[in-house]
Amino acid sequence: MTAGSSQRNAAVVLLIFHLYLYGSYQLTELQVCHLCNRTVQNSTALGQFCSASAGLVDGCCCLLRKENTSNADYVIGLDLSNCSLSHVEDLQEASTAAMIDISLNPIVQLNNSLFQGFIQLDNLILPVNLTCPGGNASWNKMEVKGDTRHCEGQKDICNQTGHLSLNCPENSFCAAYGPGFFECSCVDNFHGYKCLREVSEYTTSSMYDYCQDNGFNFILNNISNL
Repeated sequence: MTAGSSQRNAAVVLLIFHLYLYGSYQLTELQVCHLCNRTVQNSTALGQFCSASAGLVDGCCCLLRKENTSNADYVIGLDLSNCSLSHVEDLQEASTAAMIDISLNPIVQLNNSLFQGFIQLDNLILPVNLTCPGGNASWNKMEVKGDTRHCEGQKDICNQTGHLSLNCPENSFCAAYGPGFFECSCVDNFHGYKCLREVSEYTTSSMYDYCQDNGFNFILNNISNL
């Protein structure tokens, strides 16, 4: 083997090593995955869910790779059970999760907006003393199993009959926004506060963008307050 060939082989090995380190770094950049000092266990419900979903374990997260990228940072499961947590403040990095377990923790109360935007959440496991966010209007099934409370099958509250449909103003439509939440978005050609402004040929793009950027084009609601 020539000296040049040895150098090329060494360079290839070094490149592979750097790519491995980079990939490992990408797996650990989500802070929510390290709120608990352990990893997802195969014997747990979330571990079995992760295995069945062909997910990657990173700390207490189960991740899937985003399409057309090499970064495994798409959270589909989060296991914070039995982590001695007295409170949970921000889980937005896991807003794409289908399953979350925060049971067996000394948590007395959850922030009302903790799961706002978690539209894919389908299985939530809580300490038994806590209630399912949004209640019956948000879940198909709620039950207690030992020391845990299970909230299963998140409902689309916008498709339910009753007074909820009346809370979106005219010229807007309702969209689910996590358990206990929905948002009202303006239909085409309307914008502004309560979607009262109609876009016309005299409406400039800067005027329209201003209303969009300042959040006046939708109203966020918590059904527990209705």
